[in-house]
Amino acid sequence: MSKKVLLGLLLGMIMVISLSCTQGMKFTGAKNEVKIMTLDPGHFHAALVQKIMYPQVSPTVHVYAPKGTDVQDHLNRINGFNMRPENPTHWEEIVYTGPDFLDKMISDQPGNVVVISGNNHQKTEYIKACADAGLNQLVDKPMCINKDGFSLLLKAFDAAEQNGVLLYDIMTERSEITTILQKELMHVPSVFGELKKGTPEEPAVEKESVHHFFKYVAGNPIKRPGWYFDTNQQGEGIVDVTTHLVDLVAWECFPEVTLDYSKDIQVLSGKRWPTMISKEQYQKVTRLDDFIETLKAQLDQDGVLPCYANGQIDYTLKGFHARVKVLWNYEAPEGGGDTHYSIMRGTKSNIIILQGKEENYRPELYVEPLSEFTIPVAIALPKAVLELEKKYPGIKLNRKGTGWHISIPDQYRVGHEAHFGQVTERFLQYLIDGKLPNWEVPNMKAKYYVTMTALEMAKEAK
Repeated sequence: MSKKVLLGLLLGMIMVISLSCTQGMKFTGAKNEVKIMTLDPGHFHAALVQKIMYPQVSPTVHVYAPKGTDVQDHLNRINGFNMRPENPTHWEEIVYTGPDFLDKMISDQPGNVVVISGNNHQKTEYIKACADAGLNQLVDKPMCINKDGFSLLLKAFDAAEQNGVLLYDIMTERSEITTILQKELMHVPSVFGELKKGTPEEPAVEKESVHHFFKYVAGNPIKRPGWYFDTNQQGEGIVDVTTHLVDLVAWECFPEVTLDYSKDIQVLSGKRWPTMISKEQYQKVTRLDDFIETLKAQLDQDGVLPCYANGQIDYTLKGFHARVKVLWNYEAPEGGGDTHYSIMRGTKSNIIILQGKEENYRPELYVEPLSEFTIPVAIALPKAVLELEKKYPGIKLNRKGTGWHISIPDQYRVGHEAHFGQVTERFLQYLIDGKLPNWEVPNMKAKYYVTMTALEMAKEAK
């Protein structure tokens, strides 16, 4: 037997032993039993998972990545958390960099949970490889950015199920308090009635998210990788941030209902359009001297980059019309930031989230009764809020024009960055449970079906 064949058999045996150890592990919540491996961290979301410490998570984190500024920026963010004067973390990062970083991580397996948040071009391939290796995964959205990626993602879910491991995406917006309360109130029939079926012109549900390329994260001006503006690597806006919005439509309207994307969803249309990025704007965000090579070929005649970061999807979910829309501006107005708009249209009232200038760019929740239900809703709503106050002490009801405003104490407004810790804590509990809720995997498949189908439609429409 040749040395090459012998070496291959030996590596195979190691993989089988390592895989069986991972699959056989029972999580109990014991101190330090969860050991994180961070794979190719190119997005600041990877660091936000580690903004706080968790009792059951070991402070030693193994990072596997290619050489470059992405991994160094990630380590700088972690170091910032460790060095901050208030509630400092104490992570110890053990780093491997090299072209074989993925194979090295899978062969070494010093951990039992992989965190993936970075360049989306190869993300789905990473997910599939880790699922095949029997590794639990906490993955930043989007899990896929094109039709081929969606096909591969379906195979990854199958592999995760076969190997008894969890594959979960980071849906931070389920932790936002106005969204939580909107969901609660729309399931109070005396207040909301029933969700209208809606029409393509006036959907039952509309959600719009406005984001900005330049902003501050953890108190510092953001630095984005040069590839972030290349939608072949990052993904277009219609398949990126819209993941959150599509997720919330299902999560709010049909809580804990298992969806079948082949039967329950009809994508009606997808639209896409660019945000124009100048060289100076690109330099400010990336801190690079010039556009990377893959972007230079995409520049228009004036040397400006058309970045397809904006998109809209119209679709039906179980026969109810929904619309999600994402917009990317370069920079927020003075005093502003990322914003969210959401309306649920009921047969008795509309429940609305606004986050504009009047709200000081902070999400606020409103209930607007339909004119014929003004008095019944005025009677039912205070009772509903009193009931909700048992779960969320301190919320109050205030009259606002023809409707009502739900006043929410600051203690619940922890901010987007803190939501990563809340999602991670949920995932840690799922590890102890040994499974995700039964509806989670089918509904992940459903939302990526929506975004991928809409992208294909948008490209065909062009």
